[in-house]
Amino acid sequence: MAGKNRPKGRITNTIRRLRFDHDEMTQKDLAEKVGVTRQTIVAIEKAKYSPSLELAFLIAHVFGKPLQDVFAFELEGDDAPPAN
Repeated sequence: MAGKNRPKGRITNTIRRLRFDHDEMTQKDLAEKVGVTRQTIVAIEKAKYSPSLELAFLIAHVFGKPLQDVFAFELEGDDAPPAN
């Protein structure tokens, strides 16, 4: 349920670095492996689009990494609790 007081945040990711570390995998190659367009991968990398949970897990699986090594959620504002 969305509300006025819901904290705002953003999802960050390490996809670009992971692609580079995996034999310089292209955005197109990653897109084909997870069943989306290259433009979707571009938008996710630039944090312009947040992937579905399923897509996030698929991307992490391609790199053999746990989800938290690929994606992170950061709360915005001064009242954000510290990350674990």
